[in-house]
Amino acid sequence: MLISRSKPATDREYTDVDRSGMALREPFRFFGVYSIQLIVAPMRLVQNINQSIDAVRANSFRAGVTIFIIALGITCLIGVLTSIEGVKYGMLESFSRMGTNTFNIQNRGTAIQVQGRGRRFVNYPPITYRQSQIFKERFMEEAVVSIRGYGTGVASVSYKSNKTNNTIQIIGSDENYPKTARYVIEEGRNLTPDDIKLGKNVAVIGAELKKRIFPNESPVGKNITANNNVYKVVGLFEEIGSTSGAGGDKIVVIPLSTLRRHYPSHGSLTMDVYSPDPTRIDFLMDEAVGIFRIIRKQRLDEPENFSVRKSDAFVGELMENLSVLTVSAKVIALITLLGASVALLNVMLVSVTERTNEIGLRKAMGATKKNILSQFLIEAIVICQFGGALGILMGLFVGNILSTLAFNAGFVVPWSWVIVGVIACLVVGVSAGFYPARRAAGVDPIESLRHV
Repeated sequence: MLISRSKPATDREYTDVDRSGMALREPFRFFGVYSIQLIVAPMRLVQNINQSIDAVRANSFRAGVTIFIIALGITCLIGVLTSIEGVKYGMLESFSRMGTNTFNIQNRGTAIQVQGRGRRFVNYPPITYRQSQIFKERFMEEAVVSIRGYGTGVASVSYKSNKTNNTIQIIGSDENYPKTARYVIEEGRNLTPDDIKLGKNVAVIGAELKKRIFPNESPVGKNITANNNVYKVVGLFEEIGSTSGAGGDKIVVIPLSTLRRHYPSHGSLTMDVYSPDPTRIDFLMDEAVGIFRIIRKQRLDEPENFSVRKSDAFVGELMENLSVLTVSAKVIALITLLGASVALLNVMLVSVTERTNEIGLRKAMGATKKNILSQFLIEAIVICQFGGALGILMGLFVGNILSTLAFNAGFVVPWSWVIVGVIACLVVGVSAGFYPARRAAGVDPIESLRHV
């Protein structure tokens, strides 16, 4: 009896039904495999993270030292940048009241001129009272002009037994000072032309002095003592916020003529110009330069021996100076993170040596090189992220304290730099942990089991 064996069907012998069945089963098989992988991969990641946390706990001292070193680098980066952001916020808030429709004319500082092989220091002549008065009279039709002089910034003001610290600024000015400096009289009155003309010992004080030496009474009509000079308070400014711990609300404004009498060495004067229309500021600045060049009797070929600047230019200059601190913080943080990466590399290499038995047992139970590699790599990343989280918290705390001491700014969180800190920790973890992880993955299970 002949037994016929059926040959396996070729592709041509499949019926349309068979082909349609395979066509239906293939997508389910494809998506089924990848669906299982999508479920298993996160579970493996969570398992590796849990194992990494257990390993950190088992070697808490070494891991803690590494975490602390990483945290120092991130603290330096986040702390300095947070304080800088706080200072920027405080400066912008303090100067925003002055707007973009104010500029001032002041004397240039000492300059160095190079001639051939030599150099010499050039001291520009100060702006005198007569020059500033002439400018004010000629420019009053164009805008509001005030003249101010600087007495001192370390004065102490007292009333009866109450006394301030040596942080009060004494300024001499005229009746237009509140307009150009954007102050508002809350109580009492402003300085009058008669006060300026007669050189009276009167003053308008800032809100901080009201809090310090007049906590429960009105300051108007009271006599205060500032640098051994007695002034009668005739007005109180509304609170505007302090700038760099001086000025702002810590201010005493006296008549300019009184300032010249009490502080004869007050130096060069400054003229502040305010225009209600900010679109005319550039035009007014050019016109002011032309008028004041004539007053200073400068030739056409001579550069200005005075400077004209908008009020917001001070903020821009400060921001440029703060950028230097930002670069310094980045360099210091980079050096610290490099040291932390070396420490992490050392810790991971020691961990691989101590856990040789564990690696051998895992390989004997079916763990692949990829599993071992991912476990140790994730462990290094976890240590770095712990350090980064601690460093971010410490940096935000330190940075906001520093910015609060410098300015009365609110709580600032530089989210962009926080993200940079997290990414930096991730990069350090991967770069410092890859070699130990690769070394662990290459351990011979036979040799490692001999140490059991």
